[in-house]
This record gives sequence, C-alpha cells and structure tokens, in this order.
Amino acid sequence: MSSSPTPPVPPAAKAQAKALSVKEQRAAARAHKLEEYRKREARARRNRTIGIWSAVAGAVVVVALVVSAVVLTPQRASYTAGSDGAKINGVETFNNGAGHVEGTVDYPQNPPAGGEHNQMWLNCGVYEKPVPNENAVHSLEHGAVWVTYDPSLSDEQLKALKLKLPGSYIILSPKEDLPSQIVLSGWNSQLQVDSVDDERIGEFLEEYWKSQFVPEPGALCSGALDADGKVS
Repeated sequence: MSSSPTPPVPPAAKAQAKALSVKEQRAAARAHKLEEYRKREARARRNRTIGIWSAVAGAVVVVALVVSAVVLTPQRASYTAGSDGAKINGVETFNNGAGHVEGTVDYPQNPPAGGEHNQMWLNCGVYEKPVPNENAVHSLEHGAVWVTYDPSLSDEQLKALKLKLPGSYIILSPKEDLPSQIVLSGWNSQLQVDSVDDERIGEFLEEYWKSQFVPEPGALCSGALDADGKVS
C-alpha cells in the first residue's frame, strides 16, 4: 500500500515562516545587545564603586599622615606674655639703666641684662653665630628674652632647647665664656642653668617673656638689624 504524497506548502505559509524566523533573529540580536549593555553597565558600576572607595581610602590615608605628622612632630612651647611677679630660684635681678649710645659698652653682666645700648635693636630669631651685645640689649628693652648657650652644646641638646622657646620675641645665639651652659637674660633679670632639662627655663620665660616691666613694652623685635649668622 503506497503512502499518500505530502501536500505542497502554500507560498503564503512559506513567507510567514520566513518572516517569523527573521523576527526571531532580530529578537535574539536585541536580547544579545541588551545583555552586553547590562554587562557593560555592571562593570562600569563596579569600577565607579572601586574608584570611590579607593579615593576614600586615599583620603583617609592622607588625613592619617597629616594627623600623625602633627602629633608626632614636636611642638614649640607657649607662654603667657607679661609678668606675675613669680619668684624663681636662681634668678638674679639688676638695676641697669637705659639709653642710646654709639660704639661698644662695657656691661656688668655676662651676657648683658640691660643697660645702655645701640639705637638699633637686633631682630629676634635664631642665630648660629654670636650677636652684638649692644643690639641684643635693645631687644631686651622691648620685652624679648635673650637665650645664650655655650658652643659646646650638642646638636641634640640645642634642638631640645629650641623646643622650649616661644616663636617670637626670643633671641637664641651661642656665646663664648658664659658662666654656665645656658643663660637666659631679660631686661634686668637673668638665670643661669647647666642643663636643657632644667624646669626653670620654662618658668623664667613664663615670667619675663614680653614683660611689661621693661622700658619699651610691646615695641617691635623685627624690622631692624639682622646680625651675621641668622638662620630663622
């Protein structure tokens, strides 16, 4: 028994099948593009998130370094300007006069703690060489404190001494033939110490730095003479 022949597919059905196949291909292509777009967006979001957190982490590191630098860097001491009349063991006081003179002066104290002086004051700051007495004394008249040290003082001790000093109205300089390792001189006041660790250094500065009991309180300690060897 022979089978019946397969009926032919109408042309319209063939066209419809072909059209659906094209649609399916286009839909698949759109789906593929959409999936690729979603993948790219996901990668971009991940990269943005990583970038943001990297920036945050970097900022945290920078802040931590700044804070560490501030915390770990030794800071200079600070003092209250003026005098309270405190009595400090070892401080000597004098009755030196004042007045402007020319040339050198023979001072009764070493280093000088007041007296006649040059009409130009010495700019306050740190000096690595001895400074002229007559100009430094004029700065004392303005309320500055002159800290002199023996040149044999070690670099480490000198660094420690600097941290005990305020940032203004202070003169720091080496001086030969001192009566002690370190001498602090204000106007008509003086303290001799043999160690950077002596607590009286801070006590003297608290009492005599920018004192009101000087001939010219509040006068400038800048804008005049920079002696040889000024470093700051």
